[in-house]
Amino acid sequence: MSEEFKQISTSNGFMKHNGGILFRTVSENKYEFKTKINENHLNNAKIAHGGFIAALIDAGVGTAAYRTSGENACVTISLELKFISQAKLDQELIGLAKVQKKTKSLIFLTCELRTNDKIVATASGIWKIMRK
Repeated sequence: MSEEFKQISTSNGFMKHNGGILFRTVSENKYEFKTKINENHLNNAKIAHGGFIAALIDAGVGTAAYRTSGENACVTISLELKFISQAKLDQELIGLAKVQKKTKSLIFLTCELRTNDKIVATASGIWKIMRK
């Protein structure tokens, strides 16, 4: 069922402005997203800014929630992040989002964000399904 990565940041908006996100479905409850760290993603220490990492995870995992919901809009209710290690310029960040549970109105997901075989951050969150 695994598909090829596709750019999901196609309309003007926050994540397109930040370089975009490539996304793919791996299986019924697993999704991957990725991006490359650009100079505008760095903080004064010359590593990826925590705010950029948080925004990337929110957008990537939020897209997983959207796909899981049957393409209904989803909004983040909570997002807990743990920053594990640093990421540097030109490295590729790859996130693996996993659906833990889906109810009629909520989706519970976890995520592991990696680069070069090391964990950069982990996350768990809850997304609310907004019906069409």
